Amino acid sequence: MRVVADPLAAVGTWPVTAAVAVVTTEGLAAGTGDLDRSRPWASVTKLLSALAVLVAVEEGTLALDWPAGPAGSTVAHLLAHASGMASDSPRVLAPPATRRIYSNAGFELLGQTLEDAAEMPFADYLRAATLEPLGLRATGFDGSPAAGAHGPLTDLARLGAELLAPSLLAPETVALATSVAFPDLDGVLPGYGRQGPNDWGLGFEVRGRKDPHWTGRRNSPQTFGHFGRSGSFLWVDPVAGVACAELADSPWGPWAAQAWPPLSDAVLAAHGRPHPS
Repeated sequence: MRVVADPLAAVGTWPVTAAVAVVTTEGLAAGTGDLDRSRPWASVTKLLSALAVLVAVEEGTLALDWPAGPAGSTVAHLLAHASGMASDSPRVLAPPATRRIYSNAGFELLGQTLEDAAEMPFADYLRAATLEPLGLRATGFDGSPAAGAHGPLTDLARLGAELLAPSLLAPETVALATSVAFPDLDGVLPGYGRQGPNDWGLGFEVRGRKDPHWTGRRNSPQTFGHFGRSGSFLWVDPVAGVACAELADSPWGPWAAQAWPPLSDAVLAAHGRPHPS
């Protein structure tokens, strides 16, 4: 029998107040902190927005190859931060599929594209397509498709459980979304510098071989998820069969860069299935 120390014990020593939840295919495996307190998700919102877009694709309201954004760009390019748009403006910095430029503006445009196609406000579509069917009853959304969600860790953990065992979308859609889109693109991972390649799926960051990174050394390259400026994250390691979610009362900073990787390694040591390094 594997005996390990409490993988969440270190959270109490962090210089911020945080809550962490660990989920496996059998449900909630561990938690610490106030799991019911609502906090901003910041850019982790992009996971919900990407799911809403993918629901629209499965319903036929949108298609991944529809033109959207700069000339030559599509819905898929916007989801994968490969449209060439700047981070926070519609300015075009590169041709599509030549650089991985993380773009909040691209997700704003995705929201508008879905609004136009569905003929309903993005917030209403998001609620009907993701929040309600996934039972994220305490999660609210206002403002930006890039960063407008807020809710408790219990709901973020439910999202992690959904991504471990998809029910909202067809498994092949989730597999496509969490695989590398437009491979071999270099770019800057916010907060962690230039990465080559800077792997990304359709709305989901893919860990790949990035170094440095906000997940741990034990995370498989297939790990996917997102972190947010509010000090939030959700990662899902499909090889290990584990998801980990965190919300904090302080913005991302050096504390997170130092604390998150060892936390991830401890979680995987305690709860993950072994996988090749």
